[in-house]
Amino acid sequence: MPKKKKPEENRHKANNPNVMGLHAAVVEQPITDTLEVNYMPYAMSVIVSRAIPEIDGFKPSHRKLLYTMYKMGLLTGARTKSANIVGQTMRLNPHGDAAIYDTMVRLSRGYGALLTPFVDSKGNFGKAYSRDMACAAPRYTEAKLTPICAELFRDIDADTVDFVDNYDNTMMEPALLPTTFPNILVSANSGIAVGMASQFCGFNLKEVCETTVAYLKNPECDLTATLLGPDFPTGGELICDPDALREVYDTGRGSVRVRAKYRYVKEENLIEIYEIPYSTTVEAILDKVAELIKAGKAKEIADMRDETDLSGLKLTIDLKRGTDPDKLMARLFKQTTLEDSFSCNFNVLIAGSPKVLGVRQILEEWTAWRTESVRRRVYFVMKKKQDKLHLLKGLKRILLDIDKAIKIIRETEEESEVIPNLMIGFGIDQVQAEYVAEIKLRNINKEYILKRVQETDALRDEIEDLEDTLAKPQRIRKILVDELTAVAAKYGEPRRTTLVYGHELPVYEEEQAEEYPVHVFLSREGYFKKISPQSLRMSSEQKFKEGDSLRQSFETTSNAEIMFFTDQHQVYKTRLGEFEDSKASVLGEYLPAKLGMDPGESVIYAVLPGADYAGALLFFFENGKVARVELSAYQTTSNRRKLTGAYSDKAPLCCIRRVDEEGELAVYSSEPRCLIFHTALLAPKTTRTTQGVAVMNLKPKYHLERVTTVEESAISNLSRYRVRAIPAAGALLRQEDTEERQLGLLDENT
Repeated sequence: MPKKKKPEENRHKANNPNVMGLHAAVVEQPITDTLEVNYMPYAMSVIVSRAIPEIDGFKPSHRKLLYTMYKMGLLTGARTKSANIVGQTMRLNPHGDAAIYDTMVRLSRGYGALLTPFVDSKGNFGKAYSRDMACAAPRYTEAKLTPICAELFRDIDADTVDFVDNYDNTMMEPALLPTTFPNILVSANSGIAVGMASQFCGFNLKEVCETTVAYLKNPECDLTATLLGPDFPTGGELICDPDALREVYDTGRGSVRVRAKYRYVKEENLIEIYEIPYSTTVEAILDKVAELIKAGKAKEIADMRDETDLSGLKLTIDLKRGTDPDKLMARLFKQTTLEDSFSCNFNVLIAGSPKVLGVRQILEEWTAWRTESVRRRVYFVMKKKQDKLHLLKGLKRILLDIDKAIKIIRETEEESEVIPNLMIGFGIDQVQAEYVAEIKLRNINKEYILKRVQETDALRDEIEDLEDTLAKPQRIRKILVDELTAVAAKYGEPRRTTLVYGHELPVYEEEQAEEYPVHVFLSREGYFKKISPQSLRMSSEQKFKEGDSLRQSFETTSNAEIMFFTDQHQVYKTRLGEFEDSKASVLGEYLPAKLGMDPGESVIYAVLPGADYAGALLFFFENGKVARVELSAYQTTSNRRKLTGAYSDKAPLCCIRRVDEEGELAVYSSEPRCLIFHTALLAPKTTRTTQGVAVMNLKPKYHLERVTTVEESAISNLSRYRVRAIPAAGALLRQEDTEERQLGLLDENT
C-alpha cells in the first residue's frame, strides 16, 4: 500500500508549478486587438441600439414603448396604469422598470419635454423645467397614446416597414415607425453614446411639414423662409442670428440663444417670469440669483420665489423702490441662465451608421425613406387587389355553369379530390378552386356571383391606377405632400417660442465700477486682502494668523483680473471687484471658502494676467523639469471661474515663477548644487499639462529645492554656475555663495 503524503507536502507541491511539471505562460495581446474584440462591439451597441435616434426620430427605447402601447389598444382605448404599460414593454425592451418609465415620462404631455407629446398622461409626471419636481410612481399614474400617434402607425400592417425579432425571438417588432411627418425634426432628442453624442432641438410641427412640402417641390428651396427657427415647449424668446441659424441648417452643428419672458407688475413693484429657456431649470435660476444677491451684485432684488402652480410656471422677483425692471433683467440675462444657449448636434443613424446632417440633408434622407415606405404600401395594396381579382376570375368561370360545379362536387367521392376535380373541370388553379369550394351553399346563386364578378372591372381600374402610381415618382411625391398637408392642418399649433432679433432688444450700458489703485496681499495659508493706498498709509503692518506669513503682494487696480493656482493642479479666475476693501489689521478673506475650492485644496500662487495675458509661467518640478506655459493658455471666452488641469500632475511642484522678460534664474537642489540658466532656453508648450523639459540633472535621492533670480541670489561667482545648454548637473554650491554666508558677513560688519 503506497505511503500517504503529508498535507504540508501536498500543499507545497500544489503551489509549486515546477514540481507539478507546469509552466505559467503569459500571452501578450496588442491593445488594438483588445479594443477591437472587447470595446468596439460595446461601443457600436450603444451607438446603434441605445443613444442615437434613427430617421423616424426615435431611439429603440421610445419605439418599443410606443409600439407596445399601440398593440395594447391604447391609441383608441381608455388609459391604463403606467405600471401595466411598463410591464408589457419589458417583452420588447430588456431593461429595468425605472428606465422604461423614465422613457414614458419624457414622451408624456404632463412632463412637457416635447412640442408634440406622444403619451396622454394622467397624474403627476413631473416637469421638464424643474430638477426637483419628481414624477409619481407608475402604480399611481395612467397613460394612453395621443391622437397624433395615429400618424406614427399609419399603415404599419401594410408592409411599410420591416419587422424584426425581439431580444428572445418570441415576437416581432418594427425596425422603424412609418411616421407620416419628419418627427426627427419635430421631437427634441438628446443622447450620449460612446465617443459621440446627439442633440436635436424641436421645430414647430406645422413649419416642418410646410418646409418638407416646399423641399419636395423644390430641393433647392430656401429653408429659412418656412422653417423660422427652433421651437421649444417651454417657450421663451429665440434671439435670431441668421448666420447661426444657417450654420445649424447647413451643418447640423451650432447653437441658438433663448431667453426667458417676463412681465412687470407695476402695482406690486415686482417682475413675473413665466417662460424660461428649455436648457435650464427653475432651481438653477433661483440658485444663481441667490448667489448674486449674496455677493451684493443684485442689490435691487428684495426677494425671489417660485410661485409655480397648476396654472403654469411663475418666478416672482420683488423689487426695491426705484429699481428699473428692464435694466435689472438685462443684467440677469447676462449673469444667469435666464438667457441660455442650446447646442445642436444633429447626429442621426442612417442605415446603421451615425452621421451628422444638416436640415436639408435630413429632409433628403427622410423623404427618400418615406417614399420607399409609401411605395411598399402601394405595392402591398396592389398585391392584395391582384389576389382578389385572381379569385374573382375563377369565380367568373364557375358562373358559366354553376350546375356543373355542383355536379362535380356531388359526384366526387373523397373530399381531397374536390379541389383537383374543380381545377380540371373549369381550368382554374388551386387557389381559385379552394375559393370556389369555400363558397357557402346559400351563396350559390346568380345574383351573388354576378355581384362578385362585377367587382372585377373596378378592381382592374384600381390595379392599373396603383401600377401607374408605382411607375411615376411624381405621384408618390403627391401622396407625401397630401399626407404632410393633412398632418399640418390637423395637428399644427402656433409657435411657443417667440422670434426676436438682436437689433430689437434694448441695450443698457453697464454701470462701470470706479477703478482705483489697490495693494493686494496673499498669505501662505490662503488669506487674501485688498487694501487701498489711503488705508495702507494709516496702518501698514499686516496682521496674520499665528504661524502664517506673507506669500505675495501686488500693486494693481480695484477691478483687475486675478488667477489663483492651487496644490490640486487647478486655477481659479476672478476679479478683485469680487473682494471687499479691507484693512491691514484684519486677516482678510479665506480663499478656499470664497472661491468654493475642493476640500483640502489650498492656494500656492497668484497671478495678475493683465488685459492681454502677456508673458509666461514657469512651473518648476522637484524632478528637475520645467514647463513654460504662455499666460494666454488660461484665457477663456466664457466667465468660467475654475479651470482644471492648470499644470502637470506627473511630479511634485517646487514653485511657479512668472516671466515677462527673458532673464537668468538660479536653480538650487537639495544636494546642494546650483545652476544658472537663461529662460530663453525654454521653449513654450502648447498644453497646460505639459511635463516640460529637463533643466537640472539630479541624483536619485535629491530634488529641486528653490528658484530665484540672479539678482535675488547670494552668488558672487556667477560664471561657476552658469550653463549654456540644458539639462545640466550644475555645480556644487560653495559656502561663500550661500545666503547663510552672506548673512554672516552682514552680522560681522554690523
